[in-house]
Amino acid sequence: MERIVFYILALIIIIFAFASVTSRKMLRSVIYLLFVLSGIAGVYFLIDYNFLAAIQLTIYAGGIIVLIIFSVLLVHHIEMRLEIAKTSRKITTGIACLLGLGVFLFTIYSYRFNVVENSLTTNVDEIGIKLLSYEAGGFILPFEVISVLLLAAMIGAIIIAKGNKLSENNNQTK
Repeated sequence: MERIVFYILALIIIIFAFASVTSRKMLRSVIYLLFVLSGIAGVYFLIDYNFLAAIQLTIYAGGIIVLIIFSVLLVHHIEMRLEIAKTSRKITTGIACLLGLGVFLFTIYSYRFNVVENSLTTNVDEIGIKLLSYEAGGFILPFEVISVLLLAAMIGAIIIAKGNKLSENNNQTK
C-alpha cells in the first residue's frame, strides 16, 4: 500500500513540477509549485518524518508560496505571460539536465551505501531548544540573522514593486 501511495505522490510531484516549469502564466506556475511542495511533504509523511513534513507545509507550501503570490499580485503581473525560450536554449538545457541526471545516477549506483542503525531519536522539544539556544552549539544567532535578512528582502521587494508609484506621487504633490 505504501508503495502505491509513493508512486501516486511521485507522479503528482513530477506532473506538477513539469507544469510549473512549462506554464507561461506566472500565477499558475506558483500554484503548480504549491502542489509540488505539498507532494514532497506527503513523501515526508510517508517515511514518517512528521516534523520535517510539518516544516515543509508550514514554511514552504505556506509561507513561501503566499509570499510569491503576494509579490505577483503586488506588482500587478498576474496575467503576465512568460516568454517562450529559444529552441537552442531548450536543447542546451535538455542536454545539461541529461548530463546532470547521468552524473547523479552514476554516483548513486557506483557508491555502496551501508544501512546505519540509529537508536537515537530526537523530538521536537530538543530541536526547539537547540534552535533557540545561545550557548555553545546553539543556533540563535543564525536564526536571528536569517529573520533580519528575510525582513530586508520583503522591504526591498515592496520598495521595488512600489518604486514607480512612490516617485509619481512625490512628483504630483510638489
